[in-house]
Amino acid sequence: MQTLPIRLTQGQDLRQSIEAAVRSQNCCAAFVLSGIGSLSTAGLRFARADQPQRLTGDTEILSLSGTVAVNGLDSGSYSSSHLHMALSTATGEVFGGHVAPDCIVHTTAEVLLALLPEWEFAREPDALTGYDELVVRALDVTNCDVKSGQASGKAIE
Repeated sequence: MQTLPIRLTQGQDLRQSIEAAVRSQNCCAAFVLSGIGSLSTAGLRFARADQPQRLTGDTEILSLSGTVAVNGLDSGSYSSSHLHMALSTATGEVFGGHVAPDCIVHTTAEVLLALLPEWEFAREPDALTGYDELVVRALDVTNCDVKSGQASGKAIE
């Protein structure tokens, strides 16, 4: 495991930028260890909700964590990243949930990533929970092609 600190700037999409940073390191999987900053608009999907709640106006990222998967992120593909975030509004209300698309950085976001170059994360149906759940596979890193957005490494059984 190696760490990668990144700083996102005004106007960047939080989730897309984190996934791009992992991909730029030729890595297929990572964890967000820590994240703080501010957003001008945010989307959080609360537990059991079908659609995210949109928050507009200045918000502070109090906490950001989760798994990052860059396999299958070419145009129109499904992202299997799973990020959670706690936000505070200008009035001090706190909301938390799944990070939805279109969380836009207001001034800055400071994120610490743990890169896992020998692993691949995917989401597959789980009969027990009824949800797509994390599947972790060891990779033959010589075959991991993240430039195309596809992790083609063979799973090591």
